Amino acid sequence: MELGEFEMAYTILLPCVFSVYLHPEDHARLTGVFPLIAEDAKRALGARVAQLNGKTKVLGIRRKTSEEYRIAAKDWVIHFFADIEDTVPVGDVEIHSDLSEAAQPGFQGAKTTLMNREPSVTQTRVPTEPQPPTETRRQTDRIFAEIRYEDDSGPQLYLVRQNQVRIGRGADDEPMDLALYTNDEVSREHVVLRRDAATGVFSILDRSTNGTWLDGKRLKRDAEQLLPERAEIGVAEVLTLVFQVRR
Repeated sequence: MELGEFEMAYTILLPCVFSVYLHPEDHARLTGVFPLIAEDAKRALGARVAQLNGKTKVLGIRRKTSEEYRIAAKDWVIHFFADIEDTVPVGDVEIHSDLSEAAQPGFQGAKTTLMNREPSVTQTRVPTEPQPPTETRRQTDRIFAEIRYEDDSGPQLYLVRQNQVRIGRGADDEPMDLALYTNDEVSREHVVLRRDAATGVFSILDRSTNGTWLDGKRLKRDAEQLLPERAEIGVAEVLTLVFQVRR
């Protein structure tokens, strides 16, 4: 929940929709108690929000933070799915979170948490059970490359499954494929990666105001350049994306 928070001037919006993926054996074993697990999780989430809002008393004094933590729905939404992609081991869990049941423009990378591993960002999955009609899911496909980086929400991993990746902070009217949680030195659309479907070769295009660096050399704005199979991409001198082609 806290990994995917979205901070505004007076409010910190927390994810309230969670898609939980389990190994098929775990899913089958726990099917009968999913409602109880969800109820317990909702109580824990609510208690944590109350704690973040400083509603607990310390030394008899009621504390209150200057920003309010809240969710964009009346209640938490938790769905459970069997992992059919063979990525979640027995006893482990993968959780995708969203700020609301409607798709969030500008923040299209769904937050993913893997127990006992680093949190990461990846594309959303195709669920194996019916979803509410407001949710949108993209079909997973072959992974062409990976991008590792660390933004304000922690260490991240983005898996490239498409031939074009738009990267930046994004906006309500300008959603990004890879949305960076960082300051406004990073442009809404900062950089674009393109893959030639015929050759598999990637190129990079700087679309920013404050610049993009490829292995230490600043790129010329709006001039497409070949991207090596492994490269470090500097984004406005704020953060670094480590790009690696997968074979």
